Amino acid sequence: MQRKHNRQLVPLAKQLRSDMTKEERHLWYDYLRSYPVRFMRQKVLGHYIADFYCAKAHLVVELDGSQHYTDENLLKDAERTRFLEGYDLQVLRISNNQINQNFEGVCLYIDAAVKQALKKKADNPSVSASADSSLCTREPFPIPHE
Repeated sequence: MQRKHNRQLVPLAKQLRSDMTKEERHLWYDYLRSYPVRFMRQKVLGHYIADFYCAKAHLVVELDGSQHYTDENLLKDAERTRFLEGYDLQVLRISNNQINQNFEGVCLYIDAAVKQALKKKADNPSVSASADSSLCTREPFPIPHE
């Protein structure tokens, strides 16, 4: 397996941090930036750049716009998820529509995933974060609606 960090992608990751989508900015500035467990944005992991990454919880949050739902991109996303899971990372895929229509529910979903991962890590340090794939889904996912 290749190294987890790819220096060649760092300039692109920096550019993506400057050019975040509206939904990425909303999630970052209105929730993840001040979340009690540190998240990083546009984190280089292997030959991919994750939208958001929490090292402590072994968690990646990917926001998916409409381009992610083509047959070709569904396959690429599945490959990316397998790669990240190879590093014991849990991947949450959230659509831009969920960010726009149910932001509070998305935040609760991410919070629950972080807490679950940290609890598993504390209860059994040998169990990986990606061992429970129930949260590694593409919509529909268990976001509470009000």
